[in-house]
Amino acid sequence: MAATAVPSPPPGPDDADEFAHELAAERLRHALGPVTVVRGAALSGGLYNSARLLELADGRRLVLKTAPRAGALALTHEKGLLGTEALFHRLAARAGAPVPAVLHHEPAGPGTPAEWLVLTYLGGTTWDAARDLLTPADRAALRHRLGECLARVATVTGPVFGYPRPAVGLSGPDWPSAFAAMLHAVLADAIRFEVALPAPTAVLADLPARFRRRLAEVRRPALVHFDAWEGNIVLARTGHGEWRLSGLIDGERAFFGDPLAELVGLDPLGSAEDDPDLMAGYRSLAPGPDLDTGARVRLALYRVHLALVMRVESVPRAYGGEFAAWLDTWSAERVTRQLAVLDALEA
Repeated sequence: MAATAVPSPPPGPDDADEFAHELAAERLRHALGPVTVVRGAALSGGLYNSARLLELADGRRLVLKTAPRAGALALTHEKGLLGTEALFHRLAARAGAPVPAVLHHEPAGPGTPAEWLVLTYLGGTTWDAARDLLTPADRAALRHRLGECLARVATVTGPVFGYPRPAVGLSGPDWPSAFAAMLHAVLADAIRFEVALPAPTAVLADLPARFRRRLAEVRRPALVHFDAWEGNIVLARTGHGEWRLSGLIDGERAFFGDPLAELVGLDPLGSAEDDPDLMAGYRSLAPGPDLDTGARVRLALYRVHLALVMRVESVPRAYGGEFAAWLDTWSAERVTRQLAVLDALEA
């Protein structure tokens, strides 16, 4: 009688963690050679890729990030995000911005069902977690430093406008065409995931053409992190000493485009252009950005785009409860308000 394969039961919490540990150790040996992982733990905070902190026998602390397997529900632009993150950190580091060092990136392919990335670990705590410990003086100094950091990132010029992954197809020879592709992809995702939009799809889809002249004012494809909110900024200090900006992490949402968009990504709920400390830090290293009518039109467009991304991603992320309800209400109000801003600026 032929032997019959019996499916193994799903791993329990301990078995799953042991499996994750062994897989991480195997990947590090593949990337770095004969290293020994003595400790590992999952890192929380990520909403798409998973991350694991690994401590090696030689004292190094590294981060292994792993993408969802192919076929997982995702927005159109969420393909090959770890490749984008590797590119962002390499380019930002050359520009002098504090970011993790990229040690290895493995794209998905035969035998690799999901891409993965190995980075150095930035010690400290996220700004979001340390917020209640910061004095007004701490915050002012750190916002100035953040402005400097983002000005350095913006000095990098990309080969095209839009997302830097050809397979995604959301790029173009100029900023109006690239931004149109990015916005239209989110609108298509809304249809695919049956997400109700806070304005007619045709009105939203027409925005890049309607304000093409303002978008065309962007002539250089600058590197933009676009997710530099407080949860992706690492702070550190020695004892009770002065806080310092240890680094900028999670560059997976980066693209090449208008450096003004950075202000929207780092402050998705507010208006970072009104922060004097942040803008003073930025302008200490780079001219502008000038907040003229064209700039304010583009800021409103980017706020519409980001609010739509956050609204639509709630379905593949399976958000629920109070957060999902808040996001639905906030994104609708945000889009409606920014459309009114655009109407007023156009008039």
